[in-house]
Amino acid sequence: MAAHPHPDTAESASLSKVVSDPGQAVADIRDGVTLAVGGFGSCGIPSLLIDALHTARPRGLHVVSNNCGIDGWGLGILLEAGQIDRVTASYVGDNKDFARRYLSGELEVELIPQGTLAERLRAGGSGIPAFFTPAGVGTQIAEGGLPWRYAPDGSVSVASPPRRTEVFDGREYVLERAVRADFGLVRAWKGDTDGNLVFRQAARNFNPLCAMAGRVTVAEVEELYEPGDLDPDEIQLPGIFVQRVVPIDPEGPGAEKRIEKLTERRAGTQHEETTR
Repeated sequence: MAAHPHPDTAESASLSKVVSDPGQAVADIRDGVTLAVGGFGSCGIPSLLIDALHTARPRGLHVVSNNCGIDGWGLGILLEAGQIDRVTASYVGDNKDFARRYLSGELEVELIPQGTLAERLRAGGSGIPAFFTPAGVGTQIAEGGLPWRYAPDGSVSVASPPRRTEVFDGREYVLERAVRADFGLVRAWKGDTDGNLVFRQAARNFNPLCAMAGRVTVAEVEELYEPGDLDPDEIQLPGIFVQRVVPIDPEGPGAEKRIEKLTERRAGTQHEETTR
């Protein structure tokens, strides 16, 4: 059963990683830092922490995430406020403001294969500086020249550099650098006051990887437990990767979960509708 922590001793209180105020949890995120942000589309995003950042207004942020939210939701809120300067992602669709900012030169974008992004984050959290992968060989990923930032006149002002390649056992691979972020922002289903986390089904997505990649990781959790209440075999991310835990009020901000695209079938027909 979920329980908010009520430590009985000063020692246990000092060990707790719980920060009840989301604004306080992100107060040291300054201009120009790099953030690894969990989530996939609208699923599993740390919306409470994103809202706190929107209020705090740090600018020039470099965001590493699968995508940059959608218009008016998730990281899209920070994008609309002009707080994000650079995005490293594997998917950039479904956000018209993103496309406009990128094409007008307001936003720098590094677009990479999804599996490569996941491994770059995992490598960063595992102390691996770089790795070789076959993904991107023979493309501009390896050869360079991808437009990272456009100039106002439509020309390319910043292009991707060529990457080193090597041949192993007759097959060519490209070198990819690990991602190590200043902060990791994630959302979990369950967590205890020591920072051990459990994610729910598809909401697991990029969250463990972003938590690992952050030098300081802040996790918002839907259900908060005392140490020892979670089955050790249930824990999907150990607390060693998490420095701050922010409990979500089930009736308060951050509790909302949106469906990005809802597909319905009308009763008695073969007609399907897709709505937002």
